[in-house]
Amino acid sequence: MRPRLLCFLLLSVSVLAQAQGTQLWKQSSFESFENGTPHGVAIRSDGLLETSPIAKDLLTTPAAYVWSVAIDARGNAYLGTGSPAMVLKVAPDGKFTKLLETKDVSVQVVRMGPDGMLYAATLPNGKVYRIDPNGPDVKLEDAPHPVYKQGDAQKDQAAAHIVFDPMHLDPKPTYIWDLAFDAAGRLYVATGGPAAIYRVDLKKPNAQPEKFFSSNEQHIRTLVFAKDGTLYAGTDGRGLVYKISPDGKGFVIFEAPKREIPALALDPQGNLYVAALGDKTQSTLPPITVHSSPTMTATLVIVTPGSIQSSNDSTLVPDGTVIYQIAPDGAPRQIWASQHDVVYALAWQQNAADGQSGLLAGSGNQGHLYRITPEGTYADLAHLNAKQATAFASLGSTVYVATSNTGKLYTLAENGAGKGDASTYISPIHDAKFFSQWGRAQARGAGSYDLFARVGNIEQPTEGWSDWQKVTPGDGAAELQKARFLQWKAVLHPGASLNEVGFYLLPQNVAPVVDEIVVQLHARVNTGANAEAQSTPVPINLPSNTTDGVSYQVEAAAQPLMAMRTPNWGTARWKAHDDNGDKLSYSLYYRGDGEANWQLLQKNIQQPFTSFDLNRIPDGGYTLRVIVSDAPSHPAGDALTGFMDSGHFLLDTTPPVVSPLQATSQNGSVHVAFDAKDALSAVARAYYSVDAGSWQYVEPVGKLSDSNQERYDFTAPLPKRDADSAANVPADVAPKQPQQHVIAVRVVDRAGNVATAKAIVQ
Repeated sequence: MRPRLLCFLLLSVSVLAQAQGTQLWKQSSFESFENGTPHGVAIRSDGLLETSPIAKDLLTTPAAYVWSVAIDARGNAYLGTGSPAMVLKVAPDGKFTKLLETKDVSVQVVRMGPDGMLYAATLPNGKVYRIDPNGPDVKLEDAPHPVYKQGDAQKDQAAAHIVFDPMHLDPKPTYIWDLAFDAAGRLYVATGGPAAIYRVDLKKPNAQPEKFFSSNEQHIRTLVFAKDGTLYAGTDGRGLVYKISPDGKGFVIFEAPKREIPALALDPQGNLYVAALGDKTQSTLPPITVHSSPTMTATLVIVTPGSIQSSNDSTLVPDGTVIYQIAPDGAPRQIWASQHDVVYALAWQQNAADGQSGLLAGSGNQGHLYRITPEGTYADLAHLNAKQATAFASLGSTVYVATSNTGKLYTLAENGAGKGDASTYISPIHDAKFFSQWGRAQARGAGSYDLFARVGNIEQPTEGWSDWQKVTPGDGAAELQKARFLQWKAVLHPGASLNEVGFYLLPQNVAPVVDEIVVQLHARVNTGANAEAQSTPVPINLPSNTTDGVSYQVEAAAQPLMAMRTPNWGTARWKAHDDNGDKLSYSLYYRGDGEANWQLLQKNIQQPFTSFDLNRIPDGGYTLRVIVSDAPSHPAGDALTGFMDSGHFLLDTTPPVVSPLQATSQNGSVHVAFDAKDALSAVARAYYSVDAGSWQYVEPVGKLSDSNQERYDFTAPLPKRDADSAANVPADVAPKQPQQHVIAVRVVDRAGNVATAKAIVQ
């Protein structure tokens, strides 16, 4: 009879790299530096920290969103906001006045006109207002009908004037996404629902808008004029970029693999930069809910096609954003992509405060500012305290940045002389996982910089941490307190840069842990290739098959280990882990019921399973103990151990005893009675057979098999042997005594041991 096979399926868990002894935590890549907080420090894509212009918080507006920003020659900024919808004038010192307020959802665009007037477009009523930037503030109580404040009526009426009203257009556009002016001072209005560009000649009194260009797309999202008068337009729908001549004839120069073109920019050489985002298979325009109250909730205001999320929503547009460069000859190429950033604004920055030039990209939903070179290298210039960077405007070397969630205005300018303007980088907090001794710091960089560090034993440095302590890389130990967490800070002086910063540490050793144990009796591990292939494998798993975030030190074989059904052998397997990542070894002990001492079965086991000879152990009740040690990773005397005991199990290799079988014939049947008794296990079941027939299950007296001793008393029919049946039996084996029958019984205990007995009846 072929032996049965059992299959031990070991967990496929990666073994940690041995982490005993001194370790080094360091940062030297863009991805690792990105998790920190820069201030006046650019994080370059090649993993370099260098000084850069500082993003200063000039104003936190009373609005949740700032969609657009414009600058006049005197440095005043003009903001178009949403929730509530306003036009704000912000002086260079950060003080602001309100020029316009409306019950529309938002003021989507503000632009300074060549006539010195400010032009503002609102959603969803789709009007464009001309506002005197030096005039009084205007409140539109019930858009689209303006009601001016009391005062000088003649001056008030001149403060805001509608220059574009979709009420008189057919079809009527629903959205205004962008405004632009040509060299002749004419206004161009990009609309959506339907997509078109309208032109208004502002020099003509009461000039009516004329349709300059139309498209089968859903929206014209963005406009930019080239020096030669060519108008470029990006769409939402199929992600098209149009090149439109002064006479309104459009030619598609690029179709992006994305749905939406939210921003365009030109550099001095005439290269066009295109931001593309959004999955083309998804819906293009989320609904805009308009409230009658001027203070609508931010969660309902979504004013770009599939881009802006509420302040509580971190959902990103699928696959992030891709930026392309289209050369003057029309050849496109991808220069930047991110799966985690959604770019809302582009602007070319020439000769910035730090002397560099490049494409500025404002993104969400983490409020990052990037500067991208035409070659595709880039730097993260700032992490703003807002979810999205939504618009740019420039005055000289200073860049104004508008944000949403929350609505702020930043300036990106050269570092000042004040203490708060120092170029600093604060690292993410490093969790050593254990109370650790901190050693020497190391750094690689250029120029003049100062390095500081602090430590603590709670996750956030809000309280209970050490003060910042200056450290000198490579100059002895850092003399920091022992602690679990560390954070470092670099102060970069002009022209300085850092490539790498690291700290040595020695974590406190902690004892390894045994997590689970399984014991399988009458099974022996067979790791050879000669396992019985035709036998049925039986999976024997640990109670828990998950790691729960813990790194387990488990041998993982490519093929399951096979355990062969073998009498008088047992197999134990377990799962253990060490938080330090140390290499582990194991020892196996046993102890019988009523015994005081643990007896060694095996030691120096290198894998989390072993088989052992049951003949070494008398029958009885037992418990196994697995002791795990991290000695392979530590000097003698420094190793730590842990242990776990198995569940109680019964070792029973002795079959039950069957009392003399009593069998008597009664009217063509046989009456059978016997007792079955086992020293350790309960009697599980019994069977009988008549004349080598099939085994038939029989219940004990009382029907329950729940005792070490059971009584069986039953009657079974005897087979009939008539003349016809006897005629079919060969003479050599024909019954010499036809009335004689053999009654056999088989009794099995709970440990699987079997006893048999027989009796002869006439």
